[in-house]
Amino acid sequence: QVQLVESGGGLVQAGGSLRLSCAASGRTFSSYGMGWFRQAPGKERECVAAISWSGGSTYYAVAVKGRFTISRDSAKNTLYLQMNSLKPEDTAVYYCAAQEVIKPDPSSAIYEYDYWGQGTQVTVSS
Repeated sequence: QVQLVESGGGLVQAGGSLRLSCAASGRTFSSYGMGWFRQAPGKERECVAAISWSGGSTYYAVAVKGRFTISRDSAKNTLYLQMNSLKPEDTAVYYCAAQEVIKPDPSSAIYEYDYWGQGTQVTVSS
C-alpha cells in the first residue's frame, strides 16, 4: 500500500509556472505507475500526465503537451509535475495517483489507479 501527499499548488498568473510534488510512502514506489489528474468545478476528473514505473514512458493529454512535464525520483519516492505557460483553463484541483499493477506503458484511465492523494489547488488568473 502507498500513501500520497501532494504539494506545490497555489495562485499564479497566466504564463507563469508551478511545480507540483507528490511524496509517496512505502518501499515499493518504484514499482508503481504514476499519474497526475485534475478536476475543475463541474467537470470530470481527467488525466493530464502519466509515467510508467520505470520512468521510461510518459503520457500527456493534448491540452498540456509541450507545457507540462512529468517526472519521478525513485530515490526520493517523489513524483513531480512541472507546469509552464499556465493558462486559466488549467485551474483545478490536481491529484497524484498510483497504479499497483505493473504495466510497461503509463495509463490515463482513472479506474486503473489504486491510490490517490488528497489533491492540491492550482489557480491561474488571467
